Amino acid sequence: MAADVSDLVTFDEFITHWAADRPQRIAMREEDRLFTYAELEERTARVASALRAAGLEKGDRIAWIGKNSDLYFTLFFGAARAGIVMAPIGWRLSPVEWAYIINDTRAKIVFTGPGFDAVPDQLAGKLDHAPRIVGDTEARALIEATPRAPFTPSGPDDAVLQLYTSGTTGNPKGAVLSNRNLFALRKNSADADLAYTKWDDDEAVLVAMPCAHIGGTGLGIMALAAGLPGIILAEFNPDGVFDAVEQHGVTRFFIVPAALQMLLLHPRCGTVDYSRLKYILYGAAPIPLELLRQCIKMFGAEFIQAYGMTETTGTICMLPPEDHDPEGNKRMRSAGKPLPGVEIRIIGDDGQDMPAGAVGEVVTRSSNNMLGYWNLPEATARTMTGDGWIHTGDAGYMDEDGYLYIHDRVKDMIITGGENVYPAEVESAIYGHPAVQEVAVIGIPDPKWGETVKAVVVPKPGTTVEEADIIAWARERIAPFKCPRSVDVIEALPRNASGKILRKDLRAPYWEGYERMVN
Repeated sequence: MAADVSDLVTFDEFITHWAADRPQRIAMREEDRLFTYAELEERTARVASALRAAGLEKGDRIAWIGKNSDLYFTLFFGAARAGIVMAPIGWRLSPVEWAYIINDTRAKIVFTGPGFDAVPDQLAGKLDHAPRIVGDTEARALIEATPRAPFTPSGPDDAVLQLYTSGTTGNPKGAVLSNRNLFALRKNSADADLAYTKWDDDEAVLVAMPCAHIGGTGLGIMALAAGLPGIILAEFNPDGVFDAVEQHGVTRFFIVPAALQMLLLHPRCGTVDYSRLKYILYGAAPIPLELLRQCIKMFGAEFIQAYGMTETTGTICMLPPEDHDPEGNKRMRSAGKPLPGVEIRIIGDDGQDMPAGAVGEVVTRSSNNMLGYWNLPEATARTMTGDGWIHTGDAGYMDEDGYLYIHDRVKDMIITGGENVYPAEVESAIYGHPAVQEVAVIGIPDPKWGETVKAVVVPKPGTTVEEADIIAWARERIAPFKCPRSVDVIEALPRNASGKILRKDLRAPYWEGYERMVN
């Protein structure tokens, strides 16, 4: 079994510990590049030294625009050791969205990954300060050329990671996460008798989800915390997953149900040797029963559903393998039970606790709760209470056995293929179209993606709205995954007495026959 490191809570502590404990073990691999824990310690110390030599101090921000990469994790871990905060930016976002995040972070340096050489041109004229932009070749050369110099390691409560969540009112918010947020919860699981929180020394973790999400970066951190190899895929693709399982000994990975379906449909799926695969973690949506049956038959692994959000540093609730029944059971519709060390309550409009089975807002408290939103004290105060609870914005209930069921989304968020999309963002992109008088955006069920984005449009008098035209207009302004896949035209949007759009009424016809409005 892996060594007990439950008392370690910072990147610097973990990296120096594993470099001493297992210097020649592989720490990370991407394609044909691999680094041992001794090399990771040396390279991350050089990153910390290079950033300090460039004038950055604890609390300064750097950004990454690119896909998953060993370079990204080396830069992130090295910056974190010195308390310099990494803000990975979704590569699928538009350059306008990239620029908003870079301006918001005041990043001193923007690092770009392989294939992103055009970023300086794409950002031209969009930034309100002048960060240095460093491409991947230059960054790798910088690491090789910089001698290590002494630096003061960051402490448990220093910020190290800033992940952007789509904002309900248009602009994304930067959730600031500390060393403690990322590592401390593990100590509570160390004493619990849960097989899936224990690691054997021959395991390896696959990082296949995007690093701008906690589900991507979090897996890289999970590998580091366990002193195991992180096998990095630039982006999810079935061949990459199959190769990682067969050739690099991957024993667990995190994936969204839509991606699991893609694996099953791939012609190679039936010929791969899955004998080393132990656990498949999935999240962003419950797993359809038929998909679970097919997956158990094909992969033979145990399944764990993870529920959480960026503001809770990812997973706070897990549905364990023993509750995944291929014949189906009530608990499979739940998000599982809180992890050891996590408190979850269901509260009503008056803030009082709701009885078992009654729907209210899900609130949570643990060492995983973020430090706050970057430079947004009012939004932080609306989300976090003075005594440490976070309002998730999800509506749900707890049963008598302590299982959490997500009933609906208070925040109208759409989850399509594991990506969060907020209607306000899509609506503001469509609003300026010359034929659009009003627009409301909703999520409708989709067998492949869980949900897809639909725009419901009221045309201006005397104009005609063409579906393809609206979609093309949106694609010029926001990331393609946020754009509507379909457009309905109606005479007037349904509203309540105070004029608020009744999205529930718009969604209702599409969700008939579903148990809840979260697919």
